[in-house]
Amino acid sequence: MRSEILEDEILVAIRRIVRAVDLRSRALIRGHHISGPQLVTLRAVARLGPVPVSALAPEVSLSQPTVTGILNRLERAGLVRRERSEADRRNVLCTITPQGGSVLGDAPSLLQDRFRRELSRLEDWERSQMLATLQRIASLMDAETLEAAPVLTTDALSPAEPHDPPEEGDEPQCREQEGGSS
Repeated sequence: MRSEILEDEILVAIRRIVRAVDLRSRALIRGHHISGPQLVTLRAVARLGPVPVSALAPEVSLSQPTVTGILNRLERAGLVRRERSEADRRNVLCTITPQGGSVLGDAPSLLQDRFRRELSRLEDWERSQMLATLQRIASLMDAETLEAAPVLTTDALSPAEPHDPPEEGDEPQCREQEGGSS
């Protein structure tokens, strides 16, 4: 009986984390007109310099088609530029624009301020332990092979099941199942 109660409490804690991430993502879009996945991708482009999509995708833990969709939106917004490599015309390299740099300078953390503050107060070993625990949870849930997709969903997807990147924006969404809540 105690095992079932612990399982329920673990599930509630995970659902609260997912909900907090979703709310933070929505606030980021409302306040800064950029989604979490777009911001992560923009930061990676800035950090890596001229970078091909094939190298960018694993850096942000997303599939290449998903990153391409995100880059399309970032490029339409004038935040990144894609150009053919002079060294190898088959490669398309992504670079950040001055406007993209400005957005990065103004963008808040993807983590909630309170979480960041409290996390920074922990010892290095505690932060490492927390990361290891979260990675272990992902492993136990057989989620380590899942893409860190920009759209949150409760639909069951197998790790090998393909899905299209979102059409407009990258706004994370948690869809509630009929008769339940998230």
